[in-house]
Amino acid sequence: MSPSSSSAAPSQSQLEALAARVGAALLARGETLATAESCTGGWIGQSLTAIAGSSAWFDRGFITYSNQAKTEELGVPEALLARVGAVSEPVAAAMAQGARRQGRMTWALAVSGIAGPGGGSRSKPVGTVCFAWAGPDQVLQVGTQHFPGNREEVRAHTVAHALTVLLQHLDRPLAA
Repeated sequence: MSPSSSSAAPSQSQLEALAARVGAALLARGETLATAESCTGGWIGQSLTAIAGSSAWFDRGFITYSNQAKTEELGVPEALLARVGAVSEPVAAAMAQGARRQGRMTWALAVSGIAGPGGGSRSKPVGTVCFAWAGPDQVLQVGTQHFPGNREEVRAHTVAHALTVLLQHLDRPLAA
């Protein structure tokens, strides 16, 4: 469900179906998840908690919209924010690692981006979203996507991409 540059934004029911798949995979593995969200403002957590029984695998979500919240709640260094900006892979990685550490979870995912309509720049246009997934055995993946559409569409694409990549990690066999 990761969008291409021309795909329509996923619906809430599609996001919840994806969240249900993530939940089933976490439950089957006996693992847990925390989220750290900026541009989505809790939409990932909302999609996850729309699933009955999600308390078995989803413990908490951090909505860290401001730089101050990223620092205070997740331990993102102020110097890192000043050097690379909130919408960057290093900050997304620090957010995911902070959420995983704070929540003592198996997995954490983080998103930070520019949903628009304002706030973009030449180097980081509207639709730019940075992601990070932190997991067991030092798993850390980061990435940046550029999504089309208006604010709601960018945010919906972000939720879908974050959950899709997490599901790819969860579909891998457990280490022996």
